[in-house]
Amino acid sequence: MGRAGPEVADIFRKYGASFNCKNSLSYEQLRTLRAVAICRTADLGGHIDRCSHCGHEVISYNSCRNRHCPKCQSLAKASWLDARKAELLNVDYFHLVFTLPKVLNQIALQNKKEVYNILFKAASKTLLTIAGDSKHLGVQTGFMAVLHTWGQTLLHHPHLHCIIPGGGLSQDEREWIRSRRKFFLPVRVLSRLFRRLFLEHLIRSFHQNRLAFYGDLHRLSDPADFSKLIEKCSRHEWVVYAKSPFSGAEKVLDYLSRYTYRTGISNNRIVKVEKGAVSFSWRNYRNENRSQIMTLKSHEFIRRFLMHVLPSGFVRIRYFGFLCNRYRKEKLRHCRKLLQQPDPIECEDMDWKTRHLALTGKDIDCCPRCGQGRLVIYQKLLPLYSILSRPPPYMNLVSGQ
Repeated sequence: MGRAGPEVADIFRKYGASFNCKNSLSYEQLRTLRAVAICRTADLGGHIDRCSHCGHEVISYNSCRNRHCPKCQSLAKASWLDARKAELLNVDYFHLVFTLPKVLNQIALQNKKEVYNILFKAASKTLLTIAGDSKHLGVQTGFMAVLHTWGQTLLHHPHLHCIIPGGGLSQDEREWIRSRRKFFLPVRVLSRLFRRLFLEHLIRSFHQNRLAFYGDLHRLSDPADFSKLIEKCSRHEWVVYAKSPFSGAEKVLDYLSRYTYRTGISNNRIVKVEKGAVSFSWRNYRNENRSQIMTLKSHEFIRRFLMHVLPSGFVRIRYFGFLCNRYRKEKLRHCRKLLQQPDPIECEDMDWKTRHLALTGKDIDCCPRCGQGRLVIYQKLLPLYSILSRPPPYMNLVSGQ
């Protein structure tokens, strides 16, 4: 059963065609617009299941599997979290957020792949450098970084969430050095090194002609204007936010689940869609984190949603230090040995039906009518339309036809 209330897919189906007629969309945005609109509909095909006991038939449609789709991320998130459980160490964890100043947001929007990569490079180098400095911890650390590009109101707000253990391996790797219980690294030191590294990378990209400027930003193509922007950015303090440490692996995993496989807005935040407007709930952090309702015109809502579509193949969850993929297992095994922590019990890989049962408590193969028989595939339903080629009737204008 689908959600009873309105969904992002409903908005795309109803207003996506007219939005595309008035706006120029990238390949990735067009692909996302179509995929979300036809997710779990007859357009993508599916199958008919029949109960082995009472003969009751159930139609199931295929999902689009687009990473920006609000309906296609829960199982992927659960699978990812299971894989991360084995990597948690028996130490406190800290949460740091690296945020770009507003003056750079538009540049990032026009140069997503380049600027987002710089954000990862600058933040990771900052943490590895300061953590490895003997004036601070003097350790080899390892951490995960997750890119978010949105705020509660879906405006463009690129920032990086980093989850990092409170301590690390000594330089000779003979011991685990713990950080202070409620303090990891000095935020001001992190902020200033992050600012310097980011601007250095940005300047290098500019001189290598890897940045493009359009519309109101076209003036920044001039080296003199670009230099003024860099000077302005270097005069202000940049925000690096450090939250209180987590205590215990369960709290770490609970927090990770909020920041990994997420899209700009979930369907349960959509309140209503009517008269060309979309109303959704959001939390106002400046007003005691109170929940409020925001109403946007349908085209503005779609524009804000599509701003957060990432370039094709862009990796938004990355690992650094001793969590790098090349030697993650070996390093973690050594860390657990130093911490006198037993190796985790390896869990068998679950198929998607078993994982769905674990998440929802619902056996998807059990007949919903009699509760005794098993649902068996009776007939395959071929897809009517392709996400990238022939669009469904209600999206015919999206393809420019």
